[in-house]
Order: sequence, then structure tokens, then C-alpha cells
Amino acid sequence: MLITVILCTFNRSVSLAKALESVAASILPPEVAWEVLVVDNNSNDSTPQVVSNFCGQHPHRFRYLFEPRQGKSYALNTGIQEARGDVLAFMDDDVTVDPHWLHSLTVSLRTDEWAGSGGRILPERKFSPPRWLALQGPYSMPSALALFDLGDQPGRLECSPWGTNMAFRRVMFEKYGGFRVDLGPRPGSEIRNEDTEFGRRLLAADERLRYEPSAVVNHSLPEHRLRKEYFLKWWFAFGQADIRENGRSSNAWHLGIPQLFGKALGFLLRWLLAFNPQRRFYCKAMLWLWAGRIAETYRQ
Repeated sequence: MLITVILCTFNRSVSLAKALESVAASILPPEVAWEVLVVDNNSNDSTPQVVSNFCGQHPHRFRYLFEPRQGKSYALNTGIQEARGDVLAFMDDDVTVDPHWLHSLTVSLRTDEWAGSGGRILPERKFSPPRWLALQGPYSMPSALALFDLGDQPGRLECSPWGTNMAFRRVMFEKYGGFRVDLGPRPGSEIRNEDTEFGRRLLAADERLRYEPSAVVNHSLPEHRLRKEYFLKWWFAFGQADIRENGRSSNAWHLGIPQLFGKALGFLLRWLLAFNPQRRFYCKAMLWLWAGRIAETYRQ
């Protein structure tokens, strides 16, 4: 079996070097061949030089590919086309992976019992959330930080894994197509549901996805991602993506514009009346979510 790790990157040469260093240290059984395919999505920093250094240090292990069409889904789909592996694993340029990550994530995909798998996405150990942000409980919002942790027990996934820690058998892309370009981040759009939409596409077709808690990546959370403005922009785009992904079949779509405004008004009142800082910001974020749904419904 050959595994291809696909890593798409754009202007993050510093964190990219850390990501590549971590995956270069991967430990797999000697009978498992693997490669890392870095897809440069039109970067104008030192990304080519960073990847070239790793290609020189690890010949036949790392490959560089340039995708000029701006947008992550274009880069992902080009990586899928150029990958040599039977199993395709995905990571981002702002994470570091555990040495056993790749083996743990892909070992169940050596047979056709499972279509894909996903692992845990944890913050860096030094991470401390601001007081207004809940990561557990009724007001938790880990998804805006791309954190994914379903506990210590492996088993069947009932939800889609997240893009920085997932793997699929190659045949799944041949059967169901690639990532939707209208749902991936690109200039002028912060919508970034291309990864979870693909997982939901497989689940809707009754394909089996596996949760592997021992497949761990640590996600970097720079200061700008811990600002309220970032969260509000993320939730607005998430609301847009819900309508764009599901169209007229979306539950929110069927409410109609007046009812959508009613939902938004409810969260507006809860935001204004809340005293708990975590509950207060959660209600504000949900207001932005419904505003995104309203905007995309109106656009369509």
C-alpha cells in the first residue's frame, strides 16, 4: 500500500516548515510506502525554497506541486489527481503531527471495510482560551478553531472529520468526485466547508468513516484567531456555507426570510440580555450565523 499525504499551502512558509518537519518524522511499518505531496497554491513567499529543502533532505519522500488557480479546493483536487497513493491523507500547513499520526490514521484503510477516517485536532499545549470563549459545555465553539475531539474511544463516525486530520481511500474520490470549489476558501470568500461537505457526502451514501483518537495533530492558534472579530466572520461564513451546500434542501432555507429574521432576532435578544461572558458571546456568534444564512438565502 502507498499513502500520499496531501498538504496544501499558501504564504505560510514558517509554519509550513514546522509542519513538514513533524510529518518527516512519521513512524510507519517498513512494508508501508508513503510520500508527502505539497501543493503550493500560488504563494509569493519562500514556500518553494522551504519545500525544496525537504525534497533534498528526503529524496523520493517529498514532492512539490504548484497550483496557480487561487482557492484551496483547486489545490486539493490537483493534489488528488497527482497523488500516487491508494490512501490519501490530509493535513494543513499550520499543524504539527504526532510521529504515529499517519499510521494511526490510515491503518484501518488497508481494507475496504472503511471509506475514510478522522483523528483528533487539539490545540497546542500552551493554548489558553480567552474568558469569553467556551470549548466545552452548552456554549462551546471549538469548530471555529478547527478543533475536533470526540474522546478516547475509536469507533464509527456519525459526523464528518475535519480537513487537517482526515484520510480516505482513493477510490472514494473516483466514486464521489472531488472537493467543491464553491465551498473552499478563496479570494473574496471565507467559506471553508469543502472538507466537511465531502465527508457528509460519503455519510449520506452510507459509506463508513472511522474515528481514530490516537491520530493526533496539534493546531496552531495565532492571536488573530482568538479575537471576537475572527469568530464572527467565521460564523457568518458558516451560515452562508450551510445554505450554499444544501440549497433548497437546507432546513434553514425552508423557514423563509421572515422566519430567518425571527431566529436572528431571538439570538439578538439573548445576546443583549446575557450576563455570562461565554453565553453572551455564543449568542452573538449564533446571531452572525443566522445573518449568514439570511444573506445567502437572499442571494440565491
